[in-house]
Amino acid sequence: MGHWIWWMIAGILSVAGGILALANPLAASLTAELLAAWSFMLVGLIAIFSAFRDQGWGARILALLLGVLMLVLGLSLVANPLEGLLSLTYAVAVVLMMAGLFRLILAFRADMRAFRWVLALSGALSILLALLIFSNFPQSAAVVLGLYLAIELISNGVSLVVIALARKAAGRAA
Repeated sequence: MGHWIWWMIAGILSVAGGILALANPLAASLTAELLAAWSFMLVGLIAIFSAFRDQGWGARILALLLGVLMLVLGLSLVANPLEGLLSLTYAVAVVLMMAGLFRLILAFRADMRAFRWVLALSGALSILLALLIFSNFPQSAAVVLGLYLAIELISNGVSLVVIALARKAAGRAA
C-alpha cells in the first residue's frame, strides 16, 4: 500500500468492522470462533503436507500427528461452534492469567527495574481480564471474543488512519 488512500480505506473499514462487532458481540464472537476454526484446519493441512518433506521418521510422525490434531480441532470447532466458543473463551482466560502472572514475576526482576510499573500494570490488567471472564463463565463466552475482536479492529483501524494521515502529510512535504 504505497499510497496513503489505501491505508485510509483499510483503517476506516477496520473501525467500521469494530463498531459492527461492538453492536453485536455474539455474532462477532461466533465469527472469531469460526475464523480460529478455519485457521486451525489450514495449519493442520499445511503440517500434514509438510510432514512428507521432513527428514527422518520421528519428525514426520510428529508433524503428521500435530497436523491431524490441528485439523480435527478445526473440524470440531466448525461442527460445534457454541461449544467451541466456550472452549476458546476458557483458553483465552487461561492464557491471559498465565501472561499476567508471567509479567508480574518479570516486573520484579532486578534487570527489569526500568520497566517495572509498565510490566506490573500490564500483568495486573491481564489477570483482571482473566478473572472477569472466569467470574461470569460460561455466560461471558457469548461476548468476550467478540468484544476483544471489536477492540482489536478499532485499535487497528485508528492506527491505519494515523499512518494514512502521516503518509499524506509526508507526500505533501515532498
